Amino acid sequence: MDSFVRICAVLLLLLIYCLHPTHIHHWTLGLQMCWQTVWHLYIQYQLYWLQETPDSRLLLAISALMLMTQRVSSLSLDLQEGTITSSFQNSSQDLSVLIPFLSYSLNFPALLGGPLCSFNTFVQSVRQMSVTPPLTPYLRRLTSKILQVIILVWIKYPLKELLKSITFRVNSPCVCQNIIWIWILSLLLKMNYYAHWKVSECVNNAAGIGFHGYSHSGKKSWDGFSDGSPWVTEALSRPSAFARQWNRTTAVWLRRMVFKRSNRSPLFMTFLFSAWWHGLHPGQILGFIIWSVTVQGDYKMHHFLHPMLTSKWRKWLYVCLNWAFTQLTISCVVVCVELQSLESVKLLWCSYIAVLPLLSVLIIIIL
Repeated sequence: MDSFVRICAVLLLLLIYCLHPTHIHHWTLGLQMCWQTVWHLYIQYQLYWLQETPDSRLLLAISALMLMTQRVSSLSLDLQEGTITSSFQNSSQDLSVLIPFLSYSLNFPALLGGPLCSFNTFVQSVRQMSVTPPLTPYLRRLTSKILQVIILVWIKYPLKELLKSITFRVNSPCVCQNIIWIWILSLLLKMNYYAHWKVSECVNNAAGIGFHGYSHSGKKSWDGFSDGSPWVTEALSRPSAFARQWNRTTAVWLRRMVFKRSNRSPLFMTFLFSAWWHGLHPGQILGFIIWSVTVQGDYKMHHFLHPMLTSKWRKWLYVCLNWAFTQLTISCVVVCVELQSLESVKLLWCSYIAVLPLLSVLIIIIL
């Protein structure tokens, strides 16, 4: 794992030192994605060709490598856009000016599981730590977040028991049974993500990163470094809103790296790049295609129905139906992306839940 990350950090420093800021982003993102893709393809070679389970240490290293890709590409784009000054592109400059960039790229708590923060935010957090000791001002807030982690982990146990009590049957005559089974499975998988993100937030807060200014009551806020709240995300009633809140810092990164820089089909290109960044497994490709189609269908449907929502009961009915639709379509995405292989495709195909992504396709065609 150390060698994976160190190679990327050294390469980043070489590119910063040798290249002009206007050229650094394309080289950084391109080389980083190629290096990451090589290891993703190696994992697929082990899984599908050798029929072997990859070493857990290798999977952990790949996860850190993916997070490193976010950090170095974000930094290189900052340099290209001029939000960070870089007056050290010649050999006469003191190499010590590269130390902040090395510290940012190798920030250990963030490489364990995110979230992504900008270089300027990282520098401000480090300066804040020199003024205020990390733990003393927000020990109570940190305890509250740890309790949230415990609750999220505890929720997984009743979900597992509920999943065991419902039998998934191929071509079952009961339409709802298989749909509910897949929905509960997706909830269980999402709880793993929520707990992991909250732990990462706690670790970074404990290191003094995540200060978000002061609230209206004058108290310090440490919620500026989060991948999203599970309670807020699961209550969203639109697939497009869910896409923006799910893994929030990664969503912002994808929007900045791809969506705002694509001239053609920016939405599809963003989800396709996300599939590439995640590893290009068959299930992942299908999952992100389903997600892009669902979000596009949501935009068209909302634009079509919004003028008709003239009364409270219509708005209430629209929100409830759309929440159920969001939950079930996101379940398709989560199951595909997490199971990765073609088995996830077969699992969805054996359930009527597969009709929902096809419904989004029809909405795009008709509207």
